[in-house]
Amino acid sequence: MDRRTLLRGGLAATGGIVTGGALFQGAPAFAASGRPLLTHGVQSGEPRATSALVWSRADRPSRLLVEVSLRPDFRGARLVRGPVVTPETDFTGRVALRDLPPGRRVFYRVRAESLDAHGRCGEAVAGELSTAPVGRHSGVRFVWTGDIAGQGWGINPDLGGMRIFDAMDRLNPDFFLCSGDTVYSDGPLTERVTLPDGRIWRNVVTAEKSKVAETLTEYRGQFAYNLLDDNLKRFAARVPQINQWDDHEVRNNWFPGQILDDARYAEKNVDVLAARARQAFFEWVPIASGEVYRSFSYGPHADVFVLDMRTYKDPNDANVYADPARGLLGETQQKWLIDGLTRSTATWKIIANDLPLGLVVPDGANLEGVAQGDNGTPRGRELEFAEVLRTAYRRGVTGIVFLTADVHYTAAHHYDPARAAVGDFAPFWEFVSGPANAGAFGPNKLDGTFGQEAVFVHAPPAANTSPLDPAYQHFGEVDIDGRSGALTVCLRDGSGTSLWSTTLDAPA
Repeated sequence: MDRRTLLRGGLAATGGIVTGGALFQGAPAFAASGRPLLTHGVQSGEPRATSALVWSRADRPSRLLVEVSLRPDFRGARLVRGPVVTPETDFTGRVALRDLPPGRRVFYRVRAESLDAHGRCGEAVAGELSTAPVGRHSGVRFVWTGDIAGQGWGINPDLGGMRIFDAMDRLNPDFFLCSGDTVYSDGPLTERVTLPDGRIWRNVVTAEKSKVAETLTEYRGQFAYNLLDDNLKRFAARVPQINQWDDHEVRNNWFPGQILDDARYAEKNVDVLAARARQAFFEWVPIASGEVYRSFSYGPHADVFVLDMRTYKDPNDANVYADPARGLLGETQQKWLIDGLTRSTATWKIIANDLPLGLVVPDGANLEGVAQGDNGTPRGRELEFAEVLRTAYRRGVTGIVFLTADVHYTAAHHYDPARAAVGDFAPFWEFVSGPANAGAFGPNKLDGTFGQEAVFVHAPPAANTSPLDPAYQHFGEVDIDGRSGALTVCLRDGSGTSLWSTTLDAPA
């Protein structure tokens, strides 16, 4: 059974947060006093050389205040007054920190200030982040994964929650790249799941996670749920994020203009659902307003290009058309990517693609991703990426690496024109890693159009293998040496154990 067709039914909850029939003690408290409280911790995102975003949420209308310092004791801290948070944004807010020093550890703490009494604040919540370096010999280490709390596997209090985030935190990365499926809005949770071997999985369940999300409140509740996990919350307070979205932020395999044939949904128009999901995503994730696709420069060796393969996606069909105007990126984003790759002077041009390039991803009788598995010359959505690779090659672009998640296993794929149906591109790698606390699946069928070879694959023995076995939860680590520019990729399981690694020399 493919993980994209395995969507569990939900428990009709009456509200509150329950696990095993009892109130979940990790739920955020709401103050009855006049001092506003922060309810879901703090997060940072969009890390650049001199700026970053800090996110938090209050329990009532209030103003976010952020103290910023280069010292953990906050001596000499400066105060940044943030926005007033209101019900219009679900009391969430982002504060832009500017004029930060490059390549430094920055400490911050956030308070919510009462609108009725200037200076009357609730308890502070502290966090830290790293700004991007600019020095000639600056290296970078980051982690990536995706697919959080899917296929019916939520926060399990018996395990201590989503432990993979603790494993990533122990590596002390400079930033975290979340490759989509940041939440599972179409994956309702039940209090108990009986595994095939008789073991019991218990879930923390909230009202919003007990059915598929349709309303704005329900979409907001997907993100709020994940931040009930102490591991994720600690990680988010220490490691800045770069986020992209895929399908489950809205619902499985969605595309613009789709009309659902799904009895679980009263709202059948996906465009309506996507608008609500997008609002919740931009409210609850530390991301700048605007497009999901954007780029980051992280020192002299790494430029990261974050794609949006969902907003401009064409309908799922057999994916064998000859129309180059169709695809996943759209004309504007495709040009942005080609121009960005061309201008980049970084040693490595890292493309974060939320759908893998050379794996066949089915959607029933149709196809969801780039590839269709015929191994021939590019057709369908392959045409878009053939143009990107061809133009980059002709313009002398080197050091392209793709990072993705989506398929719920980990793998290393090498692409070479010597094995391909087309020859006008430079060899490159695509690394796959996931899921993070979701059902494990795979492996998927390979497509040979771009000469793909599976050098390493680690997939579970059975579809929807639960996170009770951390061996089939995965994340990847990228470590770029500051002096040589060599890029090392390590594919790890959910406990942090290294499964496979390789080092790529800097392009000549």
